[in-house]
Amino acid sequence: MRKGPRIPAPHPLSIPLQAAAAIAAWAAWLGWDQHRDVHPDGSQTGPYEAWQVIGLGLTVLALTYRAASRGHTAAAILGTTTGLTAAAYYDWSDDASGLFMIGVSLITLASLAGTSVLTLAITTSKHRPTRTD
Repeated sequence: MRKGPRIPAPHPLSIPLQAAAAIAAWAAWLGWDQHRDVHPDGSQTGPYEAWQVIGLGLTVLALTYRAASRGHTAAAILGTTTGLTAAAYYDWSDDASGLFMIGVSLITLASLAGTSVLTLAITTSKHRPTRTD
């Protein structure tokens, strides 16, 4: 009989489900707004408002926290990054200049870094021994 702590096997659908949740979050917050605002001086902004991007960030934060706190570290990092990258690619791929790939690459790098740091913080705080003085 084996002694010691058991390491749970990762659920095979955790990464695709996390990716689907990230895609759904992108669609809910950013997917419906494709209109650029034209100002009186001729400049353009958009298509996203700041509150939409903040909402997406908070939703992704919650999704990543949920996955990481349940022990699905690969899903928290890879699933979220894959989902956001796929959503950004789909949403921005109609750009005729081809510069959308720079934005997609930045989304990939930022989400990979952010989810890695958050997941590391969650997993280390869960395993920190409590002091009994």
